[in-house]
Amino acid sequence: MLQSPSASVESKASWVIASVALFIMGMSFGSGWIAAVGLKDIAAEVDGARSIPALASSLAWLGSGCGGIMMGYIAERVGTRWTVIFGALMIALGLTISTLGPSWPLWIGHGLFIGVLGLGGINAPLYIYVSRWFDRRRGSALALISSGNYLAGALWPPVFEWTISTFGWREAMLWYALAEIVVVVPLALIYFHKPPELAQYAAAAGGKTVKEQVLGLPPNAVFALMCLAAVLCCIPMAMPQGHLVAFCSDLGISRSVGALMLSVLLGTAFLSRQIWGAISDRIGGLSTVLIGSAWQAAAMTAFLLTQNEVGLFTVAAAFGLGFSGIIPAYVLALRELFPASEASWRIPTLLLFSGGGMALGGWLAGLLYDHFGYYAPAFAVGIGANILNLLVVGVLVARQRWRAAYA
Repeated sequence: MLQSPSASVESKASWVIASVALFIMGMSFGSGWIAAVGLKDIAAEVDGARSIPALASSLAWLGSGCGGIMMGYIAERVGTRWTVIFGALMIALGLTISTLGPSWPLWIGHGLFIGVLGLGGINAPLYIYVSRWFDRRRGSALALISSGNYLAGALWPPVFEWTISTFGWREAMLWYALAEIVVVVPLALIYFHKPPELAQYAAAAGGKTVKEQVLGLPPNAVFALMCLAAVLCCIPMAMPQGHLVAFCSDLGISRSVGALMLSVLLGTAFLSRQIWGAISDRIGGLSTVLIGSAWQAAAMTAFLLTQNEVGLFTVAAAFGLGFSGIIPAYVLALRELFPASEASWRIPTLLLFSGGGMALGGWLAGLLYDHFGYYAPAFAVGIGANILNLLVVGVLVARQRWRAAYA
């Protein structure tokens, strides 16, 4: 329920905090795109096995989710400022370790340092932190900060493509490690102070905060279904993002054009995510997830049917437009369905499952490519997972609407 303007915690400072969080997300998630853009260069050092660099990117996603639970707990006690600073330092260390080469240094650098300790200290804590600065336009704010990954994907791939082509993938990682420290640490120190407390949250702290039922089901049953749905939608979500540059190269399209296509995909995702945020504030989180997932399934199907450059640019833009609103809509749905006092563990746990889906999707696409020699089987598996996601989310939306109609 919306609060009256007099009771609202939102202010100009709220949007300043959200904008700084977006910028830090954009810098931090840029670390994972180096391996995606340089996938073929890194694979060339291990007999062309693309599953090895693809696994590094996947481990970063998975590690981000795993670390988010631990870091979300720590951020509640020491402050988000310090987990973000620690995360930036760990990302820089992880990139440095990764330059020692495939396989194990690359996997450890990405999985443990960039993922668990780095992005884990930044991603989930910032979702929780920023959500506490908003009560009226929380969906729009969450959509904004969650665009950091796509802002990174829109801006950095062409830069990384030039750097890797000119100097090599190791040099690209080392320079980016330095930039991560120089940019993120001062911003976190200056801006991330204690957020305002919501009146409802403070009142709830002294009373009953656990709902007996959610959508007519046990709360954890609904939460488990949402986590399952997050895995299923993120498997296909990760495939074009992690393999588009290599996919284009296989079709005879240059890597520079493939990197530009990836920027188009993620640029449209960044821009459209703001629209999805406004939509979710009106129709709710679960309904937004359902619409975005259906759009994503249609775009994934189009990737199977398109082989030329112009067509792929069009499909990439359509894919970006569709999938971009899904993850922040999941987070908004959590805040709508569950007490605010549970946000500090439910949000990181959901992001763990979404990150696991991203990890599985990126790695699975590389594994299936290594087995078949082309990407069509991987994309087909992604479409199948997307259809299962639509079934799960469809059940939740149907229960939500049924209960609203007969409440």
